[in-house]
Amino acid sequence: MKHNQSIDKLIETRRVKNLNIVHNEQLTFGEVVSDKIAEVAGSWKFIISFMCLLLLWIVLNSWVLISQPFDPYPFILLNLVLSCIAALQAPIIMMSQNRQEAKDRLRSENDFLVDQKAEIIIEELYKKICEMEEKIDLLSRDSKTND
Repeated sequence: MKHNQSIDKLIETRRVKNLNIVHNEQLTFGEVVSDKIAEVAGSWKFIISFMCLLLLWIVLNSWVLISQPFDPYPFILLNLVLSCIAALQAPIIMMSQNRQEAKDRLRSENDFLVDQKAEIIIEELYKKICEMEEKIDLLSRDSKTND
């Protein structure tokens, strides 16, 4: 009876959780913002639109505003803007990656707990099967001796 109670108790404790929901409930405003920025900055839509913006900047300053360009060649203002974007974008993307790593750790820990629970239940079932085999052997020997 003690084995049955321990298995029942193990089965009652749910180890499987939706870690995406658990993790998203714990996010701060800054973490949500950094995730969104990393999601947008890592897309082809952003890369293509940013390339178009750079080409527009160069075309405006090289040919359209040839008499009074606001950023003449060698585009020092453009270099400054690009450096600032890169300086901000890199740590934001790293923050997003760090949180993804924390999420992966949670997932790994949850998988371990589920595996551990399954292992314990399988061991208990194995013991019960062995006990049943012994009882069946004992009953078959008893029936042979009675014949």
